[in-house]
Amino acid sequence: MTSTAGTGPHVVVAPDSFKGSLAAVDVAAALAAGVLAAVPTARVTRLPMADGGEGTLAALAAAWDVPQHALATVDALGRPTTAFWAASPDGRVGVVELASASGLPAVSDVQRQPLHAHTRGTGDVAAAVLDAGVEEVIVCLGGSASTDGGAGVLTGLGVRVLDAAGEEVPDGGEGLARAASLDLTGLHPRARAVRWRLAVDVTNPLTGEHGAAAVFGPQKGAQPGDVVFLDEALARWAGVLERETRVAVRELPGAGAAGGVPAALVAVLGATVERGADLVAEAVGLPAALADAALVITGEGSFDSQSVRGKVPDGVARAAAASPARPPVVVVAGQVLLPAAQARAAGIRAAFSIAPGPTTLDDLLDRTAQRLTDVASSVTSLVLGP
Repeated sequence: MTSTAGTGPHVVVAPDSFKGSLAAVDVAAALAAGVLAAVPTARVTRLPMADGGEGTLAALAAAWDVPQHALATVDALGRPTTAFWAASPDGRVGVVELASASGLPAVSDVQRQPLHAHTRGTGDVAAAVLDAGVEEVIVCLGGSASTDGGAGVLTGLGVRVLDAAGEEVPDGGEGLARAASLDLTGLHPRARAVRWRLAVDVTNPLTGEHGAAAVFGPQKGAQPGDVVFLDEALARWAGVLERETRVAVRELPGAGAAGGVPAALVAVLGATVERGADLVAEAVGLPAALADAALVITGEGSFDSQSVRGKVPDGVARAAAASPARPPVVVVAGQVLLPAAQARAAGIRAAFSIAPGPTTLDDLLDRTAQRLTDVASSVTSLVLGP
């Protein structure tokens, strides 16, 4: 959290990233500059936000003003890579972002392998966070390259996934089709001593027509036949988890996130599945910051129907509605596709696009920060006056 020392009205800027253009911390800086251009005496609090997907680790590290720690591990195809994690200033909360080790961007240089991609690297990162002595682990789920039901994460934490003959199954969704039991004797000694919180931005179940394989598998290279195979493999995996832990995961809302990772972590570690935007809002101190706010500016690349269904603008709006000050919430976005009536119904006063009219994509990307500043200045003047 970064605040200016102004004596004027308190304005909170709490945006998501503009994917492909600016990170959340840079969007927040641009919006803050616009607020101060309009009201130089304003006290501006910058809180970069995220919804649990890619960029959440960076947003939390920026809000907490802590470094990101590097770890040598493997990507979703088992190749050497470097992933990152962070801890809160008091060292109590550790943050793991699945996309850092097991995300699609890291394997974009080769043909996608939907049956073999895995999350073992994320398990390595989680183990390092546990070694650091944290009491709570936030796992940010989004941007996954795999559909392995979280088996890889468990493997990285010391669990052995065995077939009917007692042999370890291969990594990836293909291995789940042979899974028969779990050997938990090697589980990290602190894995069940901490609180696990899973930040997700979807509510899909593990299997079926709305499940991990059917909805998200094609994004990871799964062909129709692969989708059927993976869905059946996840169903088998759910049976193993439920039999071994007596925890029902098959229909758990959000269990289909990140290729089914929540299923394994809920069953084996007692993790809770939470709306990512709400979890991040709590972690960065958004409710406290809003207590005396006169205006809140949030934003994301595209403000559309999904934005008011658990994304950052929705989380910010709900936090503002619950605060004593009940400040107006304004969205600044790359494009605005949601009708004004739907935005107001979600607690958002207004939404403004930074698109300046006909222009080239390159020009718009180059000028994103300046456009954010300009629009934020206009919005602030409009709501708070000169």
